[in-house]
Amino acid sequence: MSILDLTAVALGKKIKAGEVTVVEATKAALTQMKTLEPTLNCYVTIDEAGALKRAEEVQKQIDDGTLSGPLAGVPVAIKDNLCTEGLLTTCSSRILYNFKPTYTAEAVKNLEAAGAVILGKTNMDEFAMGSTTETSAYGETKNPWNPEHVPGGSSGGSCAAVAANECFYALGSDTGGSIRQPSSFCGVTGIKPTYGTVSRYGLIAYGSSLDQIGPVAKDVTDCATILETIASYDKKDSTSVDRQDCDFTSALVDDVKGMRIGIPKDYFGAGLNAEVKEAILAAAKVLEEKGAIVEEFDLSLVEYAIPAYYVIASAEASSNLSRFDGVKYGYRTKAYDGLHSMYKKSRSEGFGPEVKRRIMLGSFVLSSGYYDAYYLKALRTKALIKQAFDKAFKNYDVILGPAAPTTAPKLGESLRDPLQMYLGDIYTISVNLAGLPGMTVPCGRDAKGLPIGLQLIGDCFQEKKIIRAGYAYECSRTYEAPMLAKQAADAVRITGAAHITGAEEEGRSDE
Repeated sequence: MSILDLTAVALGKKIKAGEVTVVEATKAALTQMKTLEPTLNCYVTIDEAGALKRAEEVQKQIDDGTLSGPLAGVPVAIKDNLCTEGLLTTCSSRILYNFKPTYTAEAVKNLEAAGAVILGKTNMDEFAMGSTTETSAYGETKNPWNPEHVPGGSSGGSCAAVAANECFYALGSDTGGSIRQPSSFCGVTGIKPTYGTVSRYGLIAYGSSLDQIGPVAKDVTDCATILETIASYDKKDSTSVDRQDCDFTSALVDDVKGMRIGIPKDYFGAGLNAEVKEAILAAAKVLEEKGAIVEEFDLSLVEYAIPAYYVIASAEASSNLSRFDGVKYGYRTKAYDGLHSMYKKSRSEGFGPEVKRRIMLGSFVLSSGYYDAYYLKALRTKALIKQAFDKAFKNYDVILGPAAPTTAPKLGESLRDPLQMYLGDIYTISVNLAGLPGMTVPCGRDAKGLPIGLQLIGDCFQEKKIIRAGYAYECSRTYEAPMLAKQAADAVRITGAAHITGAEEEGRSDE
């Protein structure tokens, strides 16, 4: 059995038992990267030297009993919009091509305290704006199940890296489905927790009222364990919530008897691929056979979620991204005439087309004369969507539906039609507007062999219910890795991990 076949929690147990060393596990992941990165491009930065040094340090702490948690020594990948002190954090944008933060994001610090070994920073849609990981300034990431298809986005690098066994788990961020949708496309599990559960300190903001950090892994057990590790109250984040119920692993029980599960009729109308629909309903049947009470119901206002989301997210993005002007850090144009010329040319050359599109949209809806007509109306719609979910959760413990209307599209298809790409977020964005927790669990594949993801949505602070439902469903199936990942990992065995020498480039320039 290959080290890379192990889940994060299973690897942690073997490390603790002395069956695998932290250095062996780290080298196995680095070897897998060297094999697959030329094809998949999951990473923007690979910190080989730093990871190996950290692996040795963590091994000593495990040996002397300082570290004993379930994730101690397990290598992890971090999405490139989470600050890491001294390690490039570019948001996959040219405008931050040389940015090395002087501090580390709180969620990443929590992982480091638990003994995590950071392998590098994963590719993403530029500033998390996109649904395919094709808007990255450093080239698109490809889907490990079929490199001709996208991995989803914006956390496509994290999800593809987990699926390809290039790390044992990863962190992503979710503004409108950016963990759940790529998890669906890549056949992995991802959780977007309730807004405020994980500190946003150190997360480079896209939409501040919507962004939330969450885990991506091979199964529900891993995701629950990771979420338990990164969830914490943080006074540095004004939106952080002091929760006393973060023992998420306690919900890992194969028992859904009496659980009320609602299926929104609105999610199964026009636009939903027939194979996706069949797989989702088959998953619901599994939970029903295990004792859950499954019913259809009407969830209103779904049609208004997309316009409300893109108005609010773009408005917040236009404000958040105003700081990137070429003055303090990041990219600065080489030829300019005066301060305003420098601002314009630096931003014009530094930002990609999708980011510019959303900045312009956001600036427009916040402008005088349009603020009331668009932005305030979107905020009122957001409140109504939250009320619709509140009403639904009076009757149901969990809402079940698809994570995306289709499986992963081919590379280039979505960029040719940005509006169609936006519509692809229809099942995920309302969760962010309402601040709810959501999780994607693999539930099958289509005729092309591409993964399909089941989305489970819970009420605020009810992650345990979706974890319980997801775990119960997962117990009825086995995790599958893409053939590409299996073939690459074939030579990396527990009895003899490949030796690695040298180090990758620390980052990428803007050339």
